[in-house]
Amino acid sequence: MDVFLAQNLSVYQLALGVQLPLQALPLSPVTLLSLVRSQIDLLIEQKIVATIWVKLPLGKIWQSEIQRCYQQLNLSCVIFTCDMEESSQGGESQKGEKSHSSFPSSVHHVHLSPDSHLRREYFLMVLSSQFCSLTFVRRPLKRRKTKLGKVNNNKMPPLLAMNTFEGRVIQQVLDGIKKLFPSESSLLIPADFVCPPAPESTLMSQLLTKQLQQQDKINRQITLPKIAKAQQQNQKLHKSLQLKDEYLSSVCQELSTPITHMKTALSLLNSPSLKILQRQRYLQMLSTECDRQNALITGVLALVQIERNLERMTLESVRLCDIVPGVVSTYQPLAQEKGIMLAYTVPTELPSVWCVSGGLKQIVINLLSNSIKFTPNGGEVWVRGRVQGDYVQLEFRDTGIGIAESEIPKIFDRFYRVRPTATEDPSGVGLGLTIVQQLLWRCGGSISVQSKLSEGSTVTVQLASVSEKSLE
Repeated sequence: MDVFLAQNLSVYQLALGVQLPLQALPLSPVTLLSLVRSQIDLLIEQKIVATIWVKLPLGKIWQSEIQRCYQQLNLSCVIFTCDMEESSQGGESQKGEKSHSSFPSSVHHVHLSPDSHLRREYFLMVLSSQFCSLTFVRRPLKRRKTKLGKVNNNKMPPLLAMNTFEGRVIQQVLDGIKKLFPSESSLLIPADFVCPPAPESTLMSQLLTKQLQQQDKINRQITLPKIAKAQQQNQKLHKSLQLKDEYLSSVCQELSTPITHMKTALSLLNSPSLKILQRQRYLQMLSTECDRQNALITGVLALVQIERNLERMTLESVRLCDIVPGVVSTYQPLAQEKGIMLAYTVPTELPSVWCVSGGLKQIVINLLSNSIKFTPNGGEVWVRGRVQGDYVQLEFRDTGIGIAESEIPKIFDRFYRVRPTATEDPSGVGLGLTIVQQLLWRCGGSISVQSKLSEGSTVTVQLASVSEKSLE
């Protein structure tokens, strides 16, 4: 049954009109929910048949409580909704209608006038010869902005609440409601009902217990996810600190190796019986280890810089044909010195790709230098670009020493180097592939490696191509 209430109604004002009115206290929605749930739990457990007058915030968590009460006790209920007569096409009316659909058709709905005070009021009134209660709250207006346009307090003001079990207060509110309702809806209001002065002490004791239980349950529901989230953040932080410790330990270990070699060379140079060839060999060792030390420091700083700024790096559109030829020409003298045939095929019609500023050149340099480094004299290295679906694929293929299948997953680890060979550059520090992987992660690309020992390797990079739509 639907009832349209043309007159304005305010349960809050009716309660304030009682002699020795109750004092309104600030209340959080969580506490209001515990009050509602504890009273409904009491009605269900004690099988108290009552008339319930209720208006609660829209939302499943609130409406499900009234539905639970009706289904388990088949109570006679009047549901006050936020449906306003003038907002039949507005969002507020639609929300109200949506909430009605979850209730049985026998539940009554009272439609309020557009200017009703109940827009900002919520209440639960239980009327029974055994137990009467009235819980009502008023939502204060939002804080006004200052002259500078700033709100005095970012937090929403608390609800102003009153809760009573006194029959005189509840009766006066009920009488005030009767006066405002149209005569044809008198069946909804028991004409001969008189509120008892106060509920039995046993019921009040049970209600208090249930309220504490509900408050504890709701608090756990709120705090447990927060605790779980804090634990996840702590685990993440602990893992991050652990990785940093391991990284620092690896850096120190890598830096100590060339220093040890340099100290050894210096001690040997002090030998009085040192021959000229030996002196040259030890001086060369010093030069090599100094280069390695410098490469380590440069590589570590580059990696730290990339990881620190990676998420802030902006993507730019870049063409492979503008980058690859220049890098290949830079490495041609080194390839010729080793007798390596170095060639590339990068069609000019290839679409542009997304990459961080300067990142594509760094990727090509690291991967091409690796191919040449691990390819013996007389070998071959090819660089090839082509379209592969929505990606542009850049392939580095060589006839080098290859990588064992068990080592392939490890080659992207920091400071990891494949087994030493005569062709390996001793200045390598094992950070090139790590840097490449980080750059590709930022631009949504990927890298894969296929290799066989003594046959060579193929490193494939995929970069997202730039479509015409993304440029508009």
